[in-house]
Amino acid sequence: MDEIRKDDNNMGIVKISDEVVSVIAGIAAGEIKGIVGISAGVTGGITQILTGKKSNTKGVKVNVEDESAAIDITVNVEYGVKIPEVAFQVQENVKKAVETMTGLTVSAVNIYIQNIVLPKENVVPEIDEE
Repeated sequence: MDEIRKDDNNMGIVKISDEVVSVIAGIAAGEIKGIVGISAGVTGGITQILTGKKSNTKGVKVNVEDESAAIDITVNVEYGVKIPEVAFQVQENVKKAVETMTGLTVSAVNIYIQNIVLPKENVVPEIDEE
């Protein structure tokens, strides 16, 4: 596990793990209307089914060099949304959240659309009254 180290005012070292940045990015991405969820991929999806636990870091990859972070996020979007607009909003929200909370400079937020989720139809069973 890589850690981000900051040495401000010689008061000590602050360590922020990549996993913390991943959680922040995952939550920030999920706040945008039109995002149905962060995609964990096939292996992450199977793990989630077996353990019953949802992880905010699955589908989010963080690469930190010096004090700059590049973030890759794989998401599922709702059918009918304008994908470029939603992706731009995710990029802006993730960049703002990570920079505000960690003090890192976000060099890139790459969005990968994994799936489009169709709305669930409310199917009412027909009852034959004879």
